[in-house]
Amino acid sequence: MIAAGCGKSATPPAAGGGPLRHLAPVEAQGTVSLSTRNTTRVGGGDAVVDAASVARLAYPGLTPGSRPQAVILIDQRNWPAALSASVLAGAPLGAPILYAIGNTLPAVSLQALEAMHPQGASALGGTQVIRIATDAPVPSRFSVRTLAGTSPAGTAAAIEQLLATVRGTTPRQAIVLRSSGPRAMEMPAAGLAAESGAPILFAEGAGLGAASEAALKLMHRPSIYVLDPGAVGRPGLGALAALGRVTKLPGGGSGEAATPAAGAIALARFTDGSFGWGIKEPGHGLVFASPGRPLDAPAAALLSASADYGPLLLLDPAGSIPAELSAYLGDIQPAYSSAPEYQPVRGVYNHGWLIGNEQAIPLATQAELDSVLEISPRQQGAAPEASVLKPE
Repeated sequence: MIAAGCGKSATPPAAGGGPLRHLAPVEAQGTVSLSTRNTTRVGGGDAVVDAASVARLAYPGLTPGSRPQAVILIDQRNWPAALSASVLAGAPLGAPILYAIGNTLPAVSLQALEAMHPQGASALGGTQVIRIATDAPVPSRFSVRTLAGTSPAGTAAAIEQLLATVRGTTPRQAIVLRSSGPRAMEMPAAGLAAESGAPILFAEGAGLGAASEAALKLMHRPSIYVLDPGAVGRPGLGALAALGRVTKLPGGGSGEAATPAAGAIALARFTDGSFGWGIKEPGHGLVFASPGRPLDAPAAALLSASADYGPLLLLDPAGSIPAELSAYLGDIQPAYSSAPEYQPVRGVYNHGWLIGNEQAIPLATQAELDSVLEISPRQQGAAPEASVLKPE
């Protein structure tokens, strides 16, 4: 549903944005539906609403500064395209993702597009809407660019080229995975791509595939991070090693990270120099989603590259908190002591973004997450760590 609006049709436009009648939040199933002390729930009953809600949260369109340069429009039926487009949510484009359904533009996506009223990306000739894997009609007042790609690898390579155009230089890092892998295991790569600016490329066939090989050659020996090396296979890894420095990412579905929740945690902990989240202490944003809604990962990638920059963490299919996630959140829970220099006001804080309605993440789970994210008194005898505290 679309919000009924908060004014008459004659209401003047907001400064630099769309008409005020488009500024009401997405209806009952969307935008911010419940906030607690340490969590904010965004979205609704499906990925289309979730994407529109995240986009409206990040870009309310009230001022020129709260409008995006461009918006990405993707067919929700094309998972590889959505996953690889996540990198465009990061700098320098910062583009929110909206979903089409085939070649149809849902009303809630149109409403979000009109409300955000993208300014136009100067590096792309003023393009306001970038369509990927869809020909969904967009109002004629918007400048549209459509990316071609006949395969997952070809589409991902086209997205990488677009990213290079916006940056004015080719990326020096890339994330590679098999295009046919388990979606729940691949979900955390969306946020990592957005935060790091490393495009996602796909291995195809028995080896790497021509489109991805050509893209990596243009990067001139980049750092290549492989998610689920077993799925990429020895021929693919061999081809990658000839093109750049290869590092295996944790969380692809093997060893200790064999579940989506464990894989997401492993990726949140991982760091390689300046690449990776490396989150092993309190003081961070965190994005929570259900592994049953893979399209929420690209939609939420914007929250990994703006506001409090959070990695994607996954609940279990029923929406409860897995034991390994509970342990991880306990490890990074903020704390304070009675000493004046360690009071709560001088502490750091965690904040959780929850994607989707209570069918995706139950309300009881939100309450539990709120508690474990809360800054709490340090246990007697525990030594304070410098990483817990703000610098003086």
